[in-house]
Amino acid sequence: MSDGLDVKAFITGYLAEAGEHLSSANALLMAIDASQKRRESNPKAVRELFRALHTLKGLSAMVGAEGIVDITHELETLLRAADKAGGRLPQNAVDLMLKGVRAVEERVAALGRGAEVAPAPKALIEELSSLNVDEGSVAGTAAIDLAPELAAKLSVAEHAQLAQGLARGQKGRAVEFRPSAERAAAGISITSVRERVGKLGELVKVVPRAAGGAVSFVLIVLTTATDEALCEAAAATKEQLTPIALTETAAAAAAEPVEDAPVQHRDWVRVEVQRLDDALERLSVLVVTRSKLDRAVKKLEAGVGDLRALKAIVAENARQLRDLRGAIMRARMVRVSELLERAPLIVRGLSRASGKPVQLDVQAGDAELDKTVADRLFPVIVHLLRNAVDHALERPEDRKAIGKPEEGRITITCSDHASRELELRISDDGRGIDRQRVARRAGAPVPQTDAELLELICRPGLSTMEVATQTSGRGIGMDVVRKTTLELGGELTVSSTPGSGTTFTVRVPLSVTIVDAFTFVCGGETFVVPVSAVDDLTELDRTQVIEPPEGKKNGGARVQLFRHRGAAIPLYPLGAMLGFGAEPGSEHERPKVIVTRKGAEAMGFQVDRMVGKQEIAVRPVTDPLVMAAGVAGSTDLGDGRPTLVLDLAGLAARHSLRKVMQ
Repeated sequence: MSDGLDVKAFITGYLAEAGEHLSSANALLMAIDASQKRRESNPKAVRELFRALHTLKGLSAMVGAEGIVDITHELETLLRAADKAGGRLPQNAVDLMLKGVRAVEERVAALGRGAEVAPAPKALIEELSSLNVDEGSVAGTAAIDLAPELAAKLSVAEHAQLAQGLARGQKGRAVEFRPSAERAAAGISITSVRERVGKLGELVKVVPRAAGGAVSFVLIVLTTATDEALCEAAAATKEQLTPIALTETAAAAAAEPVEDAPVQHRDWVRVEVQRLDDALERLSVLVVTRSKLDRAVKKLEAGVGDLRALKAIVAENARQLRDLRGAIMRARMVRVSELLERAPLIVRGLSRASGKPVQLDVQAGDAELDKTVADRLFPVIVHLLRNAVDHALERPEDRKAIGKPEEGRITITCSDHASRELELRISDDGRGIDRQRVARRAGAPVPQTDAELLELICRPGLSTMEVATQTSGRGIGMDVVRKTTLELGGELTVSSTPGSGTTFTVRVPLSVTIVDAFTFVCGGETFVVPVSAVDDLTELDRTQVIEPPEGKKNGGARVQLFRHRGAAIPLYPLGAMLGFGAEPGSEHERPKVIVTRKGAEAMGFQVDRMVGKQEIAVRPVTDPLVMAAGVAGSTDLGDGRPTLVLDLAGLAARHSLRKVMQ
């Protein structure tokens, strides 16, 4: 960084902007790479990548990050030449440009830590400057039936983009917008028209044109919309719309349109202003209620107050607090698509390292997730993707021999359920998990069910690979995946079919910060469990209890069966599992049962008594002496004492694992 320049006031904004442009750069490089695999150019992606890096270069110069300026300068020089060549890049350019973007990311991260920004690597600069782009004729660009004065305004890349779009079946249209004082008064300008037309298709170029002292704008667009819709968006008549067509059929096949890349969030959250306004509005309502509460308390102190009025204000305050909680949580939410934006880059690297061609399909939809959960869930996704490429997918020659496509396929899908839980599935079309091999490596019986298989593959230190590679084989993956999932109060399941593939399903709550929870007492100690984890609450009827065979235990705790809704489910004595007995004086009371689920399997936990339901703020447990499977966090119930938040399904899983390992 330049000496004498204090950039502290600009760093936060710079990091947010830089993160956005780097995210876009990675997504656009993946689009260019996909086009190159199809032996096509992608002029739009090249142009957008140039703009992102050019902007990042300018921002970095403002904060004195010269190392970043030098790298982005070389990258944009290469892209400028590619833009003139219709979007064509040398075959090895994407790998080298990804290396350049990673070097920029490292320096941005250093700037965020307050460290010195390293100079640009000399070897990288030399490699980038040595790349040559052929700026000759653009292969596969057909002649376009377009007015000469408009065609002259198109660059080579824009001409190629238009030709590719027409060749793949999109309609080309040139629609003219004529500004006027009346339209300006009605809020119709070239800016608003450009935005509306852009929503109907791929806007290639906006060309200003002057005729007879009047100025108009011609918008050249690729679209599938009707001419009527396009005219309405551009405030134009049918006479002001001109079709654009190819004059020959030998046009290049088009690459898929590249959408604006989502933002990659690290230690910041980009929040819509509307969500912040909503939270502020709810806060202002609370301030008014606080004034009402103060007046009611003063009246009571003076002996003229009404207790019922005070209770009504307290109830109103509780409702408003819940509303504010919801507004704040919405402000903390990030799109799952943002969480998954680096997945293509990760899979690409794994594909190159393993020599296995892989196609990744991401279906994220509009699901959202709390920032804290998203940050902790991302390493789980990385582990599962790594296992899918290294372990699950066969080598190309092996896939071909059994009639599969040489390119393996990994699919990521996600959805949210009732705005409470996210379900994330990572599937592959590989060989499936070899149960016999897993059993041999673990020294255990062959698992008969998917649940038993999951218990084995999640054993710490277990790996089915004979030799460790750079990415796998050390046996530290699946146990971390399950541990993290359980710590989030979630659930991990697996389904595997030999020869067809494997699917891992991760279910986690959308938020683990502030939740509704049930409070209960067991062995004289108070605990809480999230409401979202509870399937049912019931009293323990001893006539519905089935005693297990003599000596039958699970992890040291005697497990009975309990008839619940017509089915017999395991009944875990929670006090014995936690190492203490019943609450003193509770022997004559009827115990309670908390019923929860792990997938489709229901299970009950016997506790001494239920206390009630309330909102709690969950704090992560970082003390190594307290961290354990089955403990999701801690909270304060208002008495100043820490109270453990239990993950009952995690407790059951821990005891089941002990059973399998015995």
